[in-house]
Amino acid sequence: MAEISGGEVIARMLQNEGVEKVFGIIDGTYFGFYSALHRLGIEIVTPRHETSAAHMAGAYARLTGKLGVCMASNGPGVANILPGLVVEQGEGNRVLVVTSARRPGIMYPDRGGAYQCFDQSGVIGRIAKWSTAVSSFARVPELMRKALRKSWEGRPGVVHVDVPESILNGKEKADVAFWAPHQYRSATPLEPAAEQVARAAELLVAAQAPMIHAGSGVIHAGAFEALARVAELLHSPMTTSWAARGVLPETSPLAMPMPHVKVNHKVRNDADVALIVGSRLGETDWWGKPPYWRDPSGQKTIQVDIDPDVLGLNKPADLAIQADAGRFLERLGDELERRKGEMNLEPRRARVAGYAKAMREDRAGWDKALADTAIPMHPAHIAAACGEVFPKDSVLVADGGNATIWAMFYHRADVPNRILSTFKFGMLGAGMAQAVGAAVALPGKPVCCIIGDGAFGFHPQEVETAVRNKAQVIYIVLCDRQWGMVKMNQQFMLRPFKTMLFKHLGPEETIKADLGEIAFDKLGESMGAYGERVSDPKALRPALQRALESGRCSVVHVDVDPVKHMWAPGLMHFKKMHEEPAGR
Repeated sequence: MAEISGGEVIARMLQNEGVEKVFGIIDGTYFGFYSALHRLGIEIVTPRHETSAAHMAGAYARLTGKLGVCMASNGPGVANILPGLVVEQGEGNRVLVVTSARRPGIMYPDRGGAYQCFDQSGVIGRIAKWSTAVSSFARVPELMRKALRKSWEGRPGVVHVDVPESILNGKEKADVAFWAPHQYRSATPLEPAAEQVARAAELLVAAQAPMIHAGSGVIHAGAFEALARVAELLHSPMTTSWAARGVLPETSPLAMPMPHVKVNHKVRNDADVALIVGSRLGETDWWGKPPYWRDPSGQKTIQVDIDPDVLGLNKPADLAIQADAGRFLERLGDELERRKGEMNLEPRRARVAGYAKAMREDRAGWDKALADTAIPMHPAHIAAACGEVFPKDSVLVADGGNATIWAMFYHRADVPNRILSTFKFGMLGAGMAQAVGAAVALPGKPVCCIIGDGAFGFHPQEVETAVRNKAQVIYIVLCDRQWGMVKMNQQFMLRPFKTMLFKHLGPEETIKADLGEIAFDKLGESMGAYGERVSDPKALRPALQRALESGRCSVVHVDVDPVKHMWAPGLMHFKKMHEEPAGR
């Protein structure tokens, strides 16, 4: 029997799972773990803050379909990573977090007065999918196998293993058996029952006006081609959750992008059969309720999800199917192929053409803003320019309140799974690290991060992380020197009539909503990035092009008109989304 540390046992188990990257800040409390990672050739990507490690792991997992792994040291490190774990659990990303803990005997339970000690597993267990505290060296393999099993079963989320530093760093003579992943967890996606696939096909073939609503489950299953095939066979319009935008390329006439909110409402009210795949139908999906969706009495619902707990959760399901989204869509596509002669597609084509007309009218109205050449620039120019300058398969990271809305309304998702944000949690600053995680996940491709100046200020130091890791992230900072979304809300609460008349109030008429000047381009340069500042929309594309041609991390400070920036499109719909729909 050879001597081995608990940290090396964990590292070797991760290697067997195919883990190639681990995100976290090094610390002596888990030297036995990260030194083993280093020896085994698993790259350690070190941010400047533990919260960023969680966001990097989440972005990496979402874009690659692999397990995202992050680490944090006991006490302060774990406290720092908590916000990131809350977000990644909310977003549903497959993240395994390994933390060090104080030695047995002084915690679990806390002896009282122990240094850097709190109930780490208990706290994370309340926010994560699953958490455990390792009690002895002998149980490391067993509990890691369980953690990995939990990571890969059901809806993705955060799984946590808390290991005492004495176990991570201390060596014991042991004959550890390293099992292959298929020996402790299912490696085969969950198949749907054949009769359920047949019944789903029967309902969709007979429908007068079918629709598809896709969520993140499609992304985690990598089911983009299978989804497109089903949509095309049915000639069915498709809406998505915010987080699943682009699962069907928006070059497709069947894609109903989420910024076209009224069109989405019409699609969902017209449909007599709704196929919902990989979505919980949460608040940003209007809970699946009228008046935003058709009343259940007039709409049959087929819901497919890997997680049985969400089937029929917010909208009654006439056919509830627990299955992997990809496997279901593949089987459904085969069944529809056999039955395509039974479908009359002409009424469906006419309906989709009507939606296309409405979306063209929406776009024509929105694009009027692009004719505005005033200085400082209208924020509509930023995403439009990025769409022209960046490669179509570049990842777009959107962070901030109004900055994200402007990005979403003027960006077209041509390639599946290339949009990152915190659509379910709205966490300011997460994009700084998500962008680095995206660059690590897809090396050689520039990452476009459109971010507000408030959001950038949460984790600006991650620019240095991008520089150090040679991650070509182009941070485009929309600078209006205010908490724009909050300020807009304040204005309507404090002076609604004056706000409607003059579009803005003076700084003395709002409450702490204005910010000071930061030269973000200079801040980026101070950390080794390429920096440039631009206010004129005519100068924006050349500035972005120079940033890309620099071949390195860049920070482009973009001065936007603060009043125009506040009046982001769709704000009325965003407000209504937070009201409980009247329907059942």
